[in-house]
Amino acid sequence: MNIPLISSQSASRNPFNRREFLGRFGMGLGAIALADMLPGDASAASDHGVLGAPHFAPKAKRIIYLFMSGGPSQLDLFDYKPLLKERNGEQLPDSIRGSQRLTGMSGNQASIPLVGSPFKFSQHGKSGAWFSDQLPHTAAIADDICVVRSMFSEAINHGPGVTFLQTGSQIPGRPSIGSWLSYGLGQENANLPAFVVLITKNKGGQPLGAHLWGSGFLPARHQAVLLRAAKDPVLYLGNPAGVSDTSRRLMLDRLRELHEHQLQETPDVEIQSRIDQYEMAFRMQTSVPEVADLSGESAEVLDSYGADVRTPGTFAANCLQARRLAEKGVRFIQLYHQDWDHHGGLPSALPAICKETDQPAAALIKDLKQRGMLEDTLVVWGGEFGRTNYCQGKISTNFGRDHHPRCFSIWMAGGGIKPGSVFGETDEFGYNVVSDGVHVHDFHATLLHLLGIDHERLTYKFQGRRYRLTDVEGKLVKGILA
Repeated sequence: MNIPLISSQSASRNPFNRREFLGRFGMGLGAIALADMLPGDASAASDHGVLGAPHFAPKAKRIIYLFMSGGPSQLDLFDYKPLLKERNGEQLPDSIRGSQRLTGMSGNQASIPLVGSPFKFSQHGKSGAWFSDQLPHTAAIADDICVVRSMFSEAINHGPGVTFLQTGSQIPGRPSIGSWLSYGLGQENANLPAFVVLITKNKGGQPLGAHLWGSGFLPARHQAVLLRAAKDPVLYLGNPAGVSDTSRRLMLDRLRELHEHQLQETPDVEIQSRIDQYEMAFRMQTSVPEVADLSGESAEVLDSYGADVRTPGTFAANCLQARRLAEKGVRFIQLYHQDWDHHGGLPSALPAICKETDQPAAALIKDLKQRGMLEDTLVVWGGEFGRTNYCQGKISTNFGRDHHPRCFSIWMAGGGIKPGSVFGETDEFGYNVVSDGVHVHDFHATLLHLLGIDHERLTYKFQGRRYRLTDVEGKLVKGILA
């Protein structure tokens, strides 16, 4: 680009003032830099995403992620440790704890007594996987799922822990998993977003922030759309009183013209994102109410998810909604269910929350399988970390467990996952991983692999560096693949 020199005399005749000249000059340099990035960003605007096509044949087309916010206790659900009952009340051995960090909630305890699970465990399925009696419905689908007992993380508190699992970084600001998939693979259904979030209503526990489903430094159109349990599932999607669809279409057409004019003057990808989002919102006025309407579901299907399915915003209703969204081509469907943070009252609180989630989660797997969708739908169940093998505070009949990122359990099903299997092992105290550890970055690398993406090749240049979901780490967990 040739930028002519301007003398003091010619400057007085120039129609632009100094501020305008500097602005145009800056935009000229910005346009040069933007031109280098546009091939990737322009292709990202298509339905095929920046990749155009997966790196290799995918096993899964979509992901439904059932996130149990708060840290479910693996020792009371999946990771059976009879030794803890035998040594109930004894101190956690120094040889097991080592120099590992404890939270401020239990790190200053004079006593760190081991505490066994108050629940009964039994083996299920061909793999003989152990399940607590609090998960009878999940135990019944043991041959359809893979239980991973060896997850681990560095994050010991909820905020960083949840952010890490959702974005690959403990610090807010990075794109979430669904945003990376939207950016890389695009939309399958032009009338619905690639990434949708549903949150169980009226739950307590640690707060959930929009950064967990945000697009970070990726273009804004890759952030999730939050569906609410309300008359209008998406805020401001409906027309105001007195405004017809025809009037709204005319308004959007004129607004698009203004944005396109601005885009010619200021080549900014966020302007294109704004155009895309307005158009998507218009199409969603029809598609969202249709997918949110459960009236067409049979009584048999509704009953399989449990009585709560008929109440909008419950976990059961959201699980059924997730299946409907998956059918319509939504690529990443994120469900959040809070209140798993049991620092106290675990023997009474855990059964209550399992009752809310066990049947719907198992019904989702059965429903997908019956419809022939499980083979290309990856379902994930899990939280941000696990719970300690020792009691927080003094042992009582209604004890609690502290945060424990050193090992925790999740389960996965469908979409290329080895069914009826158990992966990884922890020590007899349930405190450390002893084989086949799966770090958060490994987990993310495997999710992307199942959708046909090499995690090292899906990147975005931001502030001079190429970022990816797995940062600079992550390896494929081959042992859980079918």
